[in-house]
Amino acid sequence: MDHHFLTPLFMPRSVVVFAGPPDEPERQTRQARVLCAALQAAPGASPPQFLHVETTGTLGELSRSRADLAIIALPPEEIAAALELAGRIACRAALIVSDGVEPEQAAQLKRIARREGLHLLGPNCLGFQRPHLGLNASAAGPLAAEGSLALVSQSGALTSAMLDWAQHNHVGFSQVVSLGPHAAMDLAQVLDFLATDARTQSIVVHLEGISNARRFMSALRSAAHAKPVVVLKAGRRSAGNEAALTHCRAIVGSDDVFDAALRRAGAVRVRSFVELFSAAKGLAARYRPVGKRLAIVTNGGGPGVLAADHAGEIGLQLGRLSAETALRLGPRLPDRASLADLIDLSAEGTAEHFRAAIEAAAADPAVDGLLAIYAPQAGSDAAEVARAVVAAKAATAKPLLGCWMGDATVQAARRVLNDGGIANFRTPEAAVGAFGSIASFYANQQLLLQTPPPLSSLAQPDIEAARLLIESVLAERRRTLTEMESKALLAAFHIPVTPTMLARSANEAMMLATQLGFPVALKIDSPDIAHKSDVQGVALNIQSGAAARDTFNEMVARVKRLQPLARINGVTVQKMARAQRGRGGREVCVGLVTDEAFGPTIVFGAGGTMIELIADRAMELPPLNQFLSRRLIERARVAETLQQGWQGGPPADLEALERVLLRVSEMVCEFPQLREMDINPLIVDETGAVAVDARIVLQPGPQAGSPRAFDYAHLAILPYPARFEQVWPLAGGGDVTVRPVRPDDAQMLQDLVRGLKPESRYFRFASAIKELPPGLLARLTLIDYDREMALVAVYTERSARADGGFDEAERIVGVSRIIMKPDQTSCEFSLLVADDFGGKGLGSRLMEGITDAAREKGLAEIEGLVLSNNADMLKLMRGLGFTVKPFPEEPEFKLMTLSLQG
Repeated sequence: MDHHFLTPLFMPRSVVVFAGPPDEPERQTRQARVLCAALQAAPGASPPQFLHVETTGTLGELSRSRADLAIIALPPEEIAAALELAGRIACRAALIVSDGVEPEQAAQLKRIARREGLHLLGPNCLGFQRPHLGLNASAAGPLAAEGSLALVSQSGALTSAMLDWAQHNHVGFSQVVSLGPHAAMDLAQVLDFLATDARTQSIVVHLEGISNARRFMSALRSAAHAKPVVVLKAGRRSAGNEAALTHCRAIVGSDDVFDAALRRAGAVRVRSFVELFSAAKGLAARYRPVGKRLAIVTNGGGPGVLAADHAGEIGLQLGRLSAETALRLGPRLPDRASLADLIDLSAEGTAEHFRAAIEAAAADPAVDGLLAIYAPQAGSDAAEVARAVVAAKAATAKPLLGCWMGDATVQAARRVLNDGGIANFRTPEAAVGAFGSIASFYANQQLLLQTPPPLSSLAQPDIEAARLLIESVLAERRRTLTEMESKALLAAFHIPVTPTMLARSANEAMMLATQLGFPVALKIDSPDIAHKSDVQGVALNIQSGAAARDTFNEMVARVKRLQPLARINGVTVQKMARAQRGRGGREVCVGLVTDEAFGPTIVFGAGGTMIELIADRAMELPPLNQFLSRRLIERARVAETLQQGWQGGPPADLEALERVLLRVSEMVCEFPQLREMDINPLIVDETGAVAVDARIVLQPGPQAGSPRAFDYAHLAILPYPARFEQVWPLAGGGDVTVRPVRPDDAQMLQDLVRGLKPESRYFRFASAIKELPPGLLARLTLIDYDREMALVAVYTERSARADGGFDEAERIVGVSRIIMKPDQTSCEFSLLVADDFGGKGLGSRLMEGITDAAREKGLAEIEGLVLSNNADMLKLMRGLGFTVKPFPEEPEFKLMTLSLQG
């Protein structure tokens, strides 16, 4: 419930401006002139003070100019002096609106801001706007209208264009932030603020690159859990990636991996500026999609078919009316109306027909959203139809969009729709695309809520054997594992592999092939050959011992000729997997790629020799659980051959395939040395899955699989910290399970707050709050375990049933939390215990647990505020070794501090 650390920046109570002499505009920069005009045009409740870098005086005299925010719009050579002066007058935040600041100077400005304790936005940015405060601290144009949509952009030009577009499309903003290259404040920090901002209901982001994947994913997941987030990313192709890297000095990774990251974060991606505008319209209308079934109501078959076609192209479904709904609606529509797929009212459709159709479709459970398409018809009043659609909107909470085609005759109708809060578009495709963008939010939220641990619930892998194997390969200064080594690593994680034996001579190959049974496959075994097929180092369907002997000799001779420097260990012999699995086996590939920005990413798709030609791959960031593994399989095109009979065979064992993906996820989490992996082919049939071949590439990295700090720094998403789970006995009997909080704890946490006595709620929240707002509740349950930790105490209540059995229900009876402060060396804590569990020692145990978590993170200090009249809490904290001091800024509180060092 405390203010966000960026509140002084984005919601300042007072502002000072360094922009050169206001009475000498010729001495001001272009940005300064625009900024000063903007500030004077919309000064807000507290007009800013204008200072100069030449301002002199004692600190006491200067302190009278103290403000939350200092805005600096000066030539590059004068910025550092102004920033230092802002620190001297105790400003808490600074904004630098400028361009032309080189990277070296930008780094110097960051150091000054850090030294002075200033939160710094800029340099090389256009600033920000906070419309409801009347604050236009930007050089991006006039102050935007007030609304619920936030815009964050790494492009100043796009920021200006978006604001200009919004003026003529009735779109208002809660916050507009321009982030430039070399900025001290990154996108993650802005998203973190917007996630908790009560005035922001949805967020639009334009980015060109990210500087820290873990921090970006953490902030994006937090924001998307609380409100819809739509992202437009530049640099989708290789040339664009190079341009973005040069422009932003930020890492831009593979576009496919970026897609996977956004899905996992619960955000929605758009591919073009046009789609971004369309999505912004839908979000500004506060639509909250619940699925992807779109009902189309139209007075023209042609436009309706265009909309339906585009819906199919982007993965939406048509919302078809149930038989009961169609039966009731039919008599109220024109005789020529059709309800088969579209709700086609025909050219005879009137305003009342539109309203009846929309109200009926909105009430049908088979419909998730609605699109009303109007094409001008002779004798029809476009504005009247629009008023009927606006009236129908009041009866439903489902998304309702409009498309009034044409131009001259529908201008008034579009104004009616805008005034009625209905997002409307000029083309059916744009309208369908807008619904598709925000409907993706619903699907991605299911991925967002998954917080898997690093190890699954499957049998414990042999991590020590895997570690020794990896270390031995790296000790030989090799990066690529041989097939035998790769399969040994897979086997350590219980991934089924085909039995493989190494023959060092032609006679050994003949004997091993005879023992295994024909047909067999022979493959060259060399640590210096990554792709065996490139040197014709694979021979399949060997049918006799003599053929195995001859193939060995021919293969070794051929490889020596093609790669004379390659070390050859011999030839591996294995029974043909198809002979074992039968005709029903499907060849798939499970792999690993390491992206520059997001780190290791798990890949799944069609396998075999045609893998590069087919290019069928779906991606997911680790860690995985069963739900994420199944969704990963479903996104690949090869899934159709697995879920149904193929070439006369039964469906494949998808659970076995899921287990392989889970095992690969475990390997990736535990071993940061893994850089690339191809299990190809992995043959799957109705009896299970088996790895026929594997290629694994390593990279030097920290020792894994042994006791170490549990930071999983190589992963973009920190796994669920299951190591904190434990059972604690309670004083007086009984016990509770203490574990880190999960997203699905939201309702139990809300019940805890609702069940508190008024006095307890006041002591915890310093207000009469009766329940947690939805945005805050989301923020408290989907957390970044890297920068905060919340431990919940879960008690299982048993109640007797009439049949003599018992019902069990879980409830959260306590929660302790730490949140890392911006200095990254200390944290703030909070504690809450249910009234009926007071006096059982739960508060002390929760505080001890969360303090241990803070020590594990390497923090130096933990502190918190407690109301001065909360005697029980003060007594508890003194007993735990906290120092209690007055808090001058808010005298009704006491400041409690505990050193974690020593």
